[in-house]
Amino acid sequence: MTSLFRLLARVPLPWMHAVGGWLGWLVWWTAPDYRRRFRENAERAGFAPAQYRPAIAAAGAMVAELPWLWMRPQGESLLPHIVRWEGIEAFEAALAARKGVILVSPHIGSWETFGQAVGERFFEAYGPITALFRPARKKWMAELMAGSRDRRGLQTLPTSVAGVRGLIRTLRAGGYTGILPDQVPPLGQGVWAPFLGRPAYTMTLLLRLARQTGARVFLGVCERLPRGAGYVIRFEPFDGTALSDPKATPEAGAAAMNEGIAALIRRLPGQYVWDYARFKAPRGDIAERAEA
Repeated sequence: MTSLFRLLARVPLPWMHAVGGWLGWLVWWTAPDYRRRFRENAERAGFAPAQYRPAIAAAGAMVAELPWLWMRPQGESLLPHIVRWEGIEAFEAALAARKGVILVSPHIGSWETFGQAVGERFFEAYGPITALFRPARKKWMAELMAGSRDRRGLQTLPTSVAGVRGLIRTLRAGGYTGILPDQVPPLGQGVWAPFLGRPAYTMTLLLRLARQTGARVFLGVCERLPRGAGYVIRFEPFDGTALSDPKATPEAGAAAMNEGIAALIRRLPGQYVWDYARFKAPRGDIAERAEA
């Protein structure tokens, strides 16, 4: 598998995106459970087929770009593929203040590209972007992903108490971190909060990091442009009132974060990963609560 990925990493990215689009539709028509879950999540969130159908091809493009993102030569930059950066002035000003910055990047567009591009662009001036990372259980997958996680400008920490402490140290030292906020956390590490009109078990890690460090929070997304035209990376300051107010409850902080993510999805429903089981209950809880 590693050899295949190395070979595919040599294929021009626009070609891989085109092939990925066909792959996305192939999976859609041949996997009924996937199709049902995808459609149900999107339509229960209030989106019409015309809005979410582009996400079918986008899911395939996401998979097809991984060989290049993970296995391209270490010295090969991805910055020439970024068509433009939006909101970068406010983000860089926050970095320059050296009070810590948290980047919140959900499962929209190409979050793998987002992390690599941000780390590559800002490494010289501000050091690497630091993120939690759980190694893949299968050896062959761990080998593939290592090519991405070991890149210049990226620093990974384990998904453990020690890893979270490492994030806190990074932020207090004026560095910056990235988190995927719409994953279902383990039981005891989240609260139930509304997300796209349904209750979702939501991490409280962002709330803890923001309160303990006073870091600025930005929402970030890397939009994949059509026909392999590259990417647009956007930064948007997050209203941190519910995060910094010591009187705000964890539920209020989680709800505010979820609404920020939902706003991004409403702007880009064609690039959200709709098949992700976002509304499942954490292990050990009552599954029916996620569907209440």
